[in-house]
Amino acid sequence: MINLFFSRVLRAIKIDVDLYEEVEKDKNATIQAAIVVVLSSLAAGVGALQLGVSNFLLAPALSLIGWYVWSYLVYFVGVKIFKDAKTSADHGELLRTIGFAQAPGLIRVFGVTPDLMIVTFIGSGLWILACMVVAVKSALDYESLLKSLGVVVVAWIFQVIFLFFMLVLSNSF
Repeated sequence: MINLFFSRVLRAIKIDVDLYEEVEKDKNATIQAAIVVVLSSLAAGVGALQLGVSNFLLAPALSLIGWYVWSYLVYFVGVKIFKDAKTSADHGELLRTIGFAQAPGLIRVFGVTPDLMIVTFIGSGLWILACMVVAVKSALDYESLLKSLGVVVVAWIFQVIFLFFMLVLSNSF
């Protein structure tokens, strides 16, 4: 079981399309996807320790909530707004594929040194984006990576608007 998990994480990092198809179908992989999300957020917490310990302590909980919400946003945009003739997905499939797409975030642990923090965080962010596009394409059964990228971008815009309204309503802005 551990070997399967580590194999899947490495394949996710390599952007192995077959891995995303595999975890999309494997309902037992949801817990593994959650573990990837938590490990990725812990790596980010370690990489950002120079900014404060609270980042390390709060990151896993916020990452799990963010993963769930983000998966639902992508589901809504991809299935309800930009549905293809072949599109058939459920929230669980997106949870699994998007969870494994967070695997490149593990390199953020190297951000613990000030010289590497920016490069590891930017690099992992772009890498995660590439994994995310492939993951969404697999989960939503799209033919085009460009359409998948569009869904990711539109879902991100919805998320930004939602966060903006939350800040306004909480008088934090």
